[in-house]
Amino acid sequence: MTDFYSGNDLFGELDRLQRQMSALFGNLPSSIRSSRTDAFQPLNIGSTDDSINVVAFAPGIDPATLEVTVDKGTLTIAGERKAPEFATGSETRAYARERFFGEFRRVIELPQNADPDKVEAGYSNGCLNVRIGKREASKPRAITIQ
Repeated sequence: MTDFYSGNDLFGELDRLQRQMSALFGNLPSSIRSSRTDAFQPLNIGSTDDSINVVAFAPGIDPATLEVTVDKGTLTIAGERKAPEFATGSETRAYARERFFGEFRRVIELPQNADPDKVEAGYSNGCLNVRIGKREASKPRAITIQ
């Protein structure tokens, strides 16, 4: 392999450069999220004309143990995922655990048009769905031309 670029395969060269950079830095994680897999519940956040919608993926978590609060322009989702226990009397010892267990907390800054008095939350199919209504003054409205 040469260090001189003389071909037309730009993507191949970019891939080679990325591998060299990874080797140089010892494959260190690029962020706190990548250093501890699944430590933070993954989220999808979107909006409609009437609401801000947050979906937190929380499979295997008892919805009664989830805590959802809105305070000072932030939405907080907190809970705990319990570690599964092997069958009673089993001599099985874990040698790998790839799923995060323990407490988690996600704090999301809400837009200014979020109305903290219009919050609904539900849990279905392993997903916590939070809907925050928007203030009436911020909703789009049609203006009649006279």
